Amino acid sequence: MIAPLVSIVIPCYNHEYFVQDCILSVIDQTYQNIELIIIDDGSHDDSIKIIQEMLQICKQRFVRFEFRCRPNKGLSATLNEALEWCQGEYYSTIASDDILVVDKIEKQINIFLKQDKDILAIMGSAYLIDENNEVIGSNEISEDIIYSFDEIFMHQHRLLAPTQLIKIQAIKDVGGYKNDMIIEDWYMWLKLTKIGKILVVPDFFVKYRQHENNTIRQLEKMHEGRLQLISQFQHEKLYDKALFNVYWINSMEDLRLSSKNKIKTVFELFIKSPNLFFHKVFKKIKEKI
Repeated sequence: MIAPLVSIVIPCYNHEYFVQDCILSVIDQTYQNIELIIIDDGSHDDSIKIIQEMLQICKQRFVRFEFRCRPNKGLSATLNEALEWCQGEYYSTIASDDILVVDKIEKQINIFLKQDKDILAIMGSAYLIDENNEVIGSNEISEDIIYSFDEIFMHQHRLLAPTQLIKIQAIKDVGGYKNDMIIEDWYMWLKLTKIGKILVVPDFFVKYRQHENNTIRQLEKMHEGRLQLISQFQHEKLYDKALFNVYWINSMEDLRLSSKNKIKTVFELFIKSPNLFFHKVFKKIKEKI
């Protein structure tokens, strides 16, 4: 059997200190039939220079290789641009500051070949690394889990975006990435689970980088992104509950980050939906008993 072609995409933006390790982790994959496209999305640092120093080794290693640099268009536009170039059967994106585990693609392809056709994506566990590539923790999946739309919509899932390998035709079938979405991967998962399912396995597939410079602004952007995404699915029967879940998660993150205005934050949650508020509180109490 001919090994299916896998398309790997590295969108790069201002990761001069990390992009080389990211590219090397793709080069070192035990799986051989890979095409790679790197798109620099308007970096202002030396990312382009570092990538250019690796062009020759990339051309030798990969079945097809492409490097593009152009003004900033945003992540979703970059992923769609890469999608148009790709010829593979499977599609994997890796942020330019993360690192693939050496046998990620080989393991995922082997798992894919044993699955039913309705499994459209496979994800797994991730090591957490610091800025020196030292492992500082993990986000580990303990067992195989198959997710459908409702669980992902309700934010009751453990999907780790850097670990994903997706059937490329499925991405095209749902129209690709939505350009204005802040959380483009969660939106894609919801679209995919309208036509199939996502499998998560315990295997470790990536080393996900944790930065010390995470800011309140980044947290606010994530909060905005969740609300934006939920608003795309107002026709869903679980919309009200999903919306409250997002408010709850956003509020809990605010409380963990700052002790200010705790009473105000909790009161605002209660006002949004008293019934769902008490249901959530009682559920949390029950979990601790």
